[in-house]
Amino acid sequence: MTPLILIAEDDADIRGLLKLYLEGEGLRVLEAADGTDALALVREHTPDMAILDIMMPGMNGFELTRALRKYSDIPILILSAKSQDNDKILGLNLGADDYIAKPFNPVEIVARVKAQLRRASRTSADVLTVGELTLNTGSFQLTKGDEVIPLTPMEYKILAMLMRSPGRIFTKIQLYEGAVGSYFEGDDNTMMVHISKLREKIEDDPKAPRYIITVRGLGYKIEK
Repeated sequence: MTPLILIAEDDADIRGLLKLYLEGEGLRVLEAADGTDALALVREHTPDMAILDIMMPGMNGFELTRALRKYSDIPILILSAKSQDNDKILGLNLGADDYIAKPFNPVEIVARVKAQLRRASRTSADVLTVGELTLNTGSFQLTKGDEVIPLTPMEYKILAMLMRSPGRIFTKIQLYEGAVGSYFEGDDNTMMVHISKLREKIEDDPKAPRYIITVRGLGYKIEK
């Protein structure tokens, strides 16, 4: 079935522009002018991905991301006029997979959406184990010992790449392209946020990691 994309944005012109470009690529589109309506649409129609503006009436993009992550793992792309790093970090920490600041190129939005959809459709199942970590790629579930550790879709993709090749060093660009499909200028900081969040979840001491190791000047690896 053709993927269904939710656009939650209070600016009708921006919604119309995104809808035009996404439908031009053969995708179906749902529209919401505020976060409350967007949440209702997600529950009713179960879209394959959501594009959320931060500044919306009723429920803003951060609140909507938090609400969605309580029961849905669909890819989320945050849109905002705010370009400050703290807004980006907050969005990613709440569970968003990607972030892009306005003004944006709608062609780039389409590229990012298609990349997220490609990654979400890859469901080859196997079980990856590194130390106490076990990642079931069929159920998308990570456990550390007997503890189940919830992951966002982006965190899952990054960790799966690392765990499939223990000891291999991945650059930030390689990790981003492997998880999202396309690398764009400025995505380095986004990857650093995801790595930091992963460490908080899987490491006994995130400041002294024993799983995800930084190889200075090169990138990251997961220890065998």
